Amino acid sequence: MKQPLLIVIISILLIASCKKNDTGGTASVTITSTHHGKKIPLTNVYIKYGAKEFPGLDVNSYSAVQASDLDAKTSFENLRQGDYYFYGVGYDSAIQAPVRGGIGVSIKWKERKNKIEMELPITE
Repeated sequence: MKQPLLIVIISILLIASCKKNDTGGTASVTITSTHHGKKIPLTNVYIKYGAKEFPGLDVNSYSAVQASDLDAKTSFENLRQGDYYFYGVGYDSAIQAPVRGGIGVSIKWKERKNKIEMELPITE
């Protein structure tokens, strides 16, 4: 009788310890912020853990933020398998207007050690 209970407890602990949608993993996502194919440097790129869909305009609800470099690139390192939403807010000097937009990304189990490169499309 004690063995089945022990197996159930161990199973619950193992399931609870499987983290997703967070840091502490080995995947990385490098993002290039673009507006109509043109790179937008110094874009603030926000990440929301556990989100596939647009979480909204309130940037305080996002999990972390990083500014892209002068080549419009930013990287989020040590991500685990799971869902993430990336949202960029920048300024396109060619049209002298703020631009923003986002995209959802799912990191699958088999991609958990990969370096993923992607474009973040931002619009007016």
